[in-house]
Amino acid sequence: MGWVDARPMSLGRLVGRSREKSVARCRTPARGSPHDPTDGAAAPADGAEQPRLDLRHGTQRVFAHLLVSNGVVGVMNYTVWFAVTFWVFLETRSVFATGMISGIFLVATAATGMWFGSLVDDHRKQVVMQASALASALVYGACLALYVIAPAQAFTDVGSWQLWTFVVLVMLGVIAGNPRMIALPVCVSLLVPADRRDRANGLVGTVSGVSMLVTSVISGVLVAAGGMLYVLLLAVAVLVASVAHLARVHVPEEQPVRATPVDGDGAARGVDLRGTWRLVRGVPGLVPLILFSCFNNVIGGAFMALMDAYGLSLVSVQVWGLLWGGLSALMIVGGLLVAKVGLGSAPVRLLLLANAASWAATMLFPLSASVVSLVAAMAVFMLLMPFAEAAEQTVLQRVVPYERQGRVFGFAQSVEQAASPFTAFLIGPVTQFAVVPFMSGDGAGAAAVGSWFGTGQARAIALVFVVLGFLGLLVTLLALASPQYRALRDSFARSRAASPATDGAAVGEPVAVPAPDPARRTVSSGNGPGASA
Repeated sequence: MGWVDARPMSLGRLVGRSREKSVARCRTPARGSPHDPTDGAAAPADGAEQPRLDLRHGTQRVFAHLLVSNGVVGVMNYTVWFAVTFWVFLETRSVFATGMISGIFLVATAATGMWFGSLVDDHRKQVVMQASALASALVYGACLALYVIAPAQAFTDVGSWQLWTFVVLVMLGVIAGNPRMIALPVCVSLLVPADRRDRANGLVGTVSGVSMLVTSVISGVLVAAGGMLYVLLLAVAVLVASVAHLARVHVPEEQPVRATPVDGDGAARGVDLRGTWRLVRGVPGLVPLILFSCFNNVIGGAFMALMDAYGLSLVSVQVWGLLWGGLSALMIVGGLLVAKVGLGSAPVRLLLLANAASWAATMLFPLSASVVSLVAAMAVFMLLMPFAEAAEQTVLQRVVPYERQGRVFGFAQSVEQAASPFTAFLIGPVTQFAVVPFMSGDGAGAAAVGSWFGTGQARAIALVFVVLGFLGLLVTLLALASPQYRALRDSFARSRAASPATDGAAVGEPVAVPAPDPARRTVSSGNGPGASA
């Protein structure tokens, strides 16, 4: 039903089909396809049209299906997470319980990133995505059974074993969805030509923005209507539908080969932390990039932990909710802009400039106790976030060998999330017991700057924002001037200008992927009237 002989390069590099149908019919490698000898190495001539994504044909069409599937499943998993947090607070009125739920998620995400990355590298990406959705569905099914069987009063006691068994199971189901999030950027390398991967990463950011926009609304409505019952019923139904959808999608990928150990003396399968660390260290500037992202998560986590308290000191809860909905929509706009215009030829520099602009806005807006300045700064932050995230992913996809990308993405996730629980739990007490007294009454801060900056709890939080923004801006500017930045920039440029033998995925000649059974009705990388959608 519309199958095309997709012949990938070894270790997963695939032939894409050009938008020019006449070229595709002649089976000539299309400009910018993963099989193209230039492989996006040369920048377009001045005035030439930039390469665009074509999500209707070829392997990019397969990527579109994976993107939609991941988006729907991601929304559902995060809806479950938000819903159980809302529900536990409503049942127990315990802030401790809700804090523990966030801690479970952050610690589990940091602890499992490397292992999930190894699963992505060692198995076909479609298999990993399917197994992830099935695992979440099965765990949610067990949660549903426990929710129905356990007495209702058991969930109102914060010391109840039924409550914490339920919470841990629910969070296991959410965490089981993380391999999909690691597999998706690897699938960008697999399915999208190198010269337009930045645009594909922009679409990934758009999907993240949509998730932020709708997750809180869906979870709140479902919990209000029927507690966790409707949430779990919907989660199981959506995940089963997702598995059925992906079963109809053919991802033309070879069986992953056993990657060569980086240190030359051990197996590459499994977590292989030592080999991954040596690979990351071997790319000039890559370790500082990951540490920079970790630092941003630390500062950003502290910023977001205090944002609700600050916003609610300026406007009502209803207005605050509407403002966040609108700001989340700007993240969608940012992702669409990346998909439209790309990141240019220097994504490392763009990553740092986007962070510099975001931290400058964060540092300046608290100087005035105004909701207008707050909204303006957050608009800058949300609009630029997709550019920064897409730039980081594009760099990793270019400089890391394809067969190791899952481990490196997982490693980056673990490192970048490792400090988040510490920051989230620390910033609140530090602000409450140190900064607020400092900026209130007879505090030294209130005496020094209170006459023009203001005093009290809200201005204490504003002072924390100014300090955090200044630290973020300072570190970003130092990174721009560092030799590590120049080393990573040069490494990316060399990789971009290299031959197909050194670009992105791997070295090797095209290897045919066995064609599936024509009788099987699936979505393939082909196009034409016979291809099912």
